[in-house]
Amino acid sequence: MRTCISCKIMYSKYQGSACRQCYEDLKAKVEQCNEDLNAKLAFLTMPQPASFSDVVLFADDDDEYPVPVPAHKAVLANRSPVLRAMLDNEMKESLSGTIKIGDVSYDALRAFVNFLYTAEVCLDQQLACELLVMSEKYQVQHLKDFCQKFLVSNLNLDNSLSTYTFAHQHNFKPIIDAALTLITASMDKLASRDEYTELKERDPGLLLEIYEAYFSKQANTQWHNA
Repeated sequence: MRTCISCKIMYSKYQGSACRQCYEDLKAKVEQCNEDLNAKLAFLTMPQPASFSDVVLFADDDDEYPVPVPAHKAVLANRSPVLRAMLDNEMKESLSGTIKIGDVSYDALRAFVNFLYTAEVCLDQQLACELLVMSEKYQVQHLKDFCQKFLVSNLNLDNSLSTYTFAHQHNFKPIIDAALTLITASMDKLASRDEYTELKERDPGLLLEIYEAYFSKQANTQWHNA
């Protein structure tokens, strides 16, 4: 015989330190709690009907079969000063309730709008580049910082030249500096790669800048070792 820690009555061994009745009561409470949590999760993750939004956005790559991304003017205006200006000044976007976003894919636009609501996004290399350009254009600093950190932290020999080219094109200095550091430290390995040959043919001026940084680094190293 044992004494139940909950009701203090004597019982035959059943479930650890609780009697059968207390164990069943606790089990029922846990199941009810799980049921309540699942119901709350289902409620919070219900899809938002487009009819209840007051603005829709369209991506530039959806000209033939445009797919709207519904949103709320208040959220867009609060997160982006550029979107706020568009929506506050009776521009055509504000009057029509439609915003056309140029030079962006539907997936990037959807991720961009979702970030404005949640401050969360699951990035890959391509999406990070697209969202970084969008965040710069629409002045969403938090997203810009997030994408830059992702691209810097994911730099490697395979993507260093393409990432440097992208960052140079859009003047994202933290990425330029990080990529250039990796490139100049690995010139002997990169020079035999197809990406190097393609860059040499496509943008010899950019490759010249890389070599200038490389030789400058070599000269500084020799001066310090002298």
